[in-house]
Amino acid sequence: MEEGLVQPKVDEVKIRRIIDLAQNGYLSPADVQGLLDAADIPRAGESVVTIQKDAISEANKLGYPVVMKVVGPVHKSDVGGVTLNIKSEKHLEAEFHRMKQIKGVKSVLVQQMLTGTELFIGAKYEPRFGHIILCGLGGIFVEVLGDVSSGLAPLTFNEAESMIRSLRSYNIIRGTRGKPGINEQKFAEIIVRLSSLLRYATEIKELDLNPLIGSLDEITVVDARIRIEK
Repeated sequence: MEEGLVQPKVDEVKIRRIIDLAQNGYLSPADVQGLLDAADIPRAGESVVTIQKDAISEANKLGYPVVMKVVGPVHKSDVGGVTLNIKSEKHLEAEFHRMKQIKGVKSVLVQQMLTGTELFIGAKYEPRFGHIILCGLGGIFVEVLGDVSSGLAPLTFNEAESMIRSLRSYNIIRGTRGKPGINEQKFAEIIVRLSSLLRYATEIKELDLNPLIGSLDEITVVDARIRIEK
């Protein structure tokens, strides 16, 4: 990754095709996946299914343990729409049946179960300034402590690194008390790649990658929400 003003390459044609064809509101999982892939942002292996047979098949392909999430309701956890660490076909069948009973659920997402440090990257569009990008640790650090740093897109690699290092929780990212940190360079690169994605999609008004799962080797998006307004 270049450290100066040069932005990483993204597939702008694919980005524009997805945005142009999509309806206003929150994008479908397929469109979210497409935008992340177009920006070369790593994401967990996943598949959206509507019948139990396909859920079992996809879980076998991904390998247990897996995560299941409802597709439909925006706030999945509020409706009991997320189950972690599913280790068997029997457990998967029970959770699939339960999730299909939740109001507004049309399908279920089956995803790799990853472990590591939870991270957060977000973006919001301000009419006078453009996209403001935020980053921090995921989970309680965002929701309760408000430990996030921000920068105005487009961002350079150096600016993304400065955002990461300005966090109060930076010691956790770096590694502390015998616990391994995360790959800071890859975290910064994802921030810059997101900045490049937003350059070609000003219709994105709200974006949350939360959580990403980080380790010393990889940073991977586990859950993402993107809202557009044309």
